Amino acid sequence: MERAEAEAIFDGDRETAIALLLRLDELVDANQRLAEANERLEARVAELERRLKQSSRNSSLPPSQDPPSAPPRPRAKGSGKKRGGQHGHEGRHRRLLAPEQVDEIVEHWPDRCRSCAYAFAERERVDAAEPSRRQVAELPPIAVSVTEHRLHRLCCPACATVTTAAPPAASRWAFGPRLQATVVTLAVRNRVSRRDATELARELFGVELSTGTVDAIVQRTGEALAAPHTRLEQEIKRSPVVNIDETGWKTGGNRRMLWGALTRRTAVFRIAAGRHAAEAQTMLGEQYGGIVCSDRWSAYDYLDPTRRQLCWAHLLRDFTAHSEGMGEQEDFGSAGLVIAQDLFIRGEHSRGLWGQNGASHVEIVSPLATARVSGWIATRVGRWNPESFGAGAVTPFCMR
Repeated sequence: MERAEAEAIFDGDRETAIALLLRLDELVDANQRLAEANERLEARVAELERRLKQSSRNSSLPPSQDPPSAPPRPRAKGSGKKRGGQHGHEGRHRRLLAPEQVDEIVEHWPDRCRSCAYAFAERERVDAAEPSRRQVAELPPIAVSVTEHRLHRLCCPACATVTTAAPPAASRWAFGPRLQATVVTLAVRNRVSRRDATELARELFGVELSTGTVDAIVQRTGEALAAPHTRLEQEIKRSPVVNIDETGWKTGGNRRMLWGALTRRTAVFRIAAGRHAAEAQTMLGEQYGGIVCSDRWSAYDYLDPTRRQLCWAHLLRDFTAHSEGMGEQEDFGSAGLVIAQDLFIRGEHSRGLWGQNGASHVEIVSPLATARVSGWIATRVGRWNPESFGAGAVTPFCMR
């Protein structure tokens, strides 16, 4: 609308001017709603674009779920040499066992000369050179051995009481410890179904088992391992450094979480219903005093931030994702990648010191990683907003 038209309306009919002013308020409100809706849509589009850019390079997606648009993973620079073994290199092959480690040696002699067909006599079997050795590994015929324990009864000549022999401990169950351990390995470690475990037992060992028997063996083994498992849990809680993580798991068709706490000598796994702080406290204890290496999942927020090591695999992916953004976000991610590369160079130097002069991992981590690495990183990362990392504060970085 031109100014002259607006002045004509204002000087003309009063009711028309009032109606237009009222309509103007409605238009302002409608425009405000449209602006808010547009802002929400822009945020949604930005989020969807961010998801489309996600790959195993910049998120927790596994490489198998990389979209077709994802850039190829970087490969090591080629050496320029041809594929395969190079001339003069030391070949790799299966090493032969020493003769004393072999169960059976079979001698093979040639019957005739390969040139003139001369027939060799047995008295002429004298090696012209060292024999060529070939070893074949084979499983022996496997069959379950069954031992029958007969408990005899005797009648006392003095009082006529009938006494039965005491059963040995080995006859308490119908299956021996090695067979039970094999069944548990199949059913638990290799996650073979109860039905398939009975089939394998029948075909490999010639023993008939029911699915109920397999389940009973698994339950008894779990009870027998309860005490050692408790000791391992206590060792985890006393360890100076622990790596912990959790992942999805299915048991009986239901979704569960598999928790794992690992040190250099101990590994404890636990299947739990969820991934809450209570589960982390069950694994580590409520007042864990060592260094915990983990991701930034909220279940670990109860830990002392100064004793917590963030997983650098996650940080690298986050830095990569930021570097693919725009403006300050891109600068932040690129600077983080540079620092990470420099940190890994220093980390390799730190690893080279482990074990020297009898020093333990913890002794090296404390003075070296804290003084040379943590302080060095803090001077560069400290000026950044910790929320850029997603959650939590910037923590020390030990070489785990």
